[in-house]
Amino acid sequence: MSEINIDSQTPNKIDLLGIATIPQAPPGFKSGFIGIIGRPNVGKSTLMNYLVGQKIAITSPVAQTTRNRLRGILTTPEAQLIFVDTPGIHKPHHQLGEVLVQNARIAIDSVDVVLFVVDGGVEAGGGDRYIVDILSQSQTPVILGINKIDTQPADDAQMLDTTYARVAEANNWKMVKFSALTGDGLVDLQQLLVEKLELGPYYYPPDLVTDQPERFIMGELIREQILLLTREEVPHSVAIAIEKVVEEPTITRVFAAINIERDSQKGILIGKGGSMLKAIGSAAREQIQKLIAGKVHLELFVKVQPKWRQSRTRLAELGYRVEE
Repeated sequence: MSEINIDSQTPNKIDLLGIATIPQAPPGFKSGFIGIIGRPNVGKSTLMNYLVGQKIAITSPVAQTTRNRLRGILTTPEAQLIFVDTPGIHKPHHQLGEVLVQNARIAIDSVDVVLFVVDGGVEAGGGDRYIVDILSQSQTPVILGINKIDTQPADDAQMLDTTYARVAEANNWKMVKFSALTGDGLVDLQQLLVEKLELGPYYYPPDLVTDQPERFIMGELIREQILLLTREEVPHSVAIAIEKVVEEPTITRVFAAINIERDSQKGILIGKGGSMLKAIGSAAREQIQKLIAGKVHLELFVKVQPKWRQSRTRLAELGYRVEE
């Protein structure tokens, strides 16, 4: 038995960066970084998961799910597209929120193309206009992506599209419609993104789908189940720390701490007779087993860390830092 960072031989493993050989790109090959920007809960993470063909970003009906700038990698015969999934841009209410929004704004100027994702099920609103103002101050090329077209009422679809078409025309942005849930329109989106990229090399091995370590993805999969099962009872005051991963011949043992801010939240997370913690662990374990393609034993512990979202030191300890 040994404690290690998981690195098995299954395809598309998360932590092969620096181990796999990066080949030389063929003539005419394109590559670049694409920032996925938008309000909270417009489907940015769902979109990136669909495009790279694997779940690497958590999704939830709860807004502001994404916290870190997560890179998803799609490599085709003609191009390598590196998607940067950012936290939803919103008015921050605490130190964590300020860090998240600042990181999203930094991403706008550090990518080759911005994909501005909006919710096609509702008309353009104040939150969208706030982001438009930010993007208009940047020199980065922008594509306006209308997501959730599968939710558009037939009678109102044209009216809803028109509110976004005006935004695209006013800023000379190309516009594309799609559904990250069904996949409709994503071929056109991918083609448009490739057209916007310059000639370039492979930045990552062709079979890599993300540059994040598996421990990070494990923590995110656990946090996703907490968001899904507790909803508003324990909203965003949760941070996951993977404390130990032990790989044995037939099973991988994962030990994770769930950090929350108040004692009352601890009771909710544990539940009567440990029922809630068991449900979270069971659902998260299934997702982690898919990630590593092997059997997993998951142990969860709940820790109270008062006001961790307000403390720069605590945020750094839990992996939340302002990006450079």
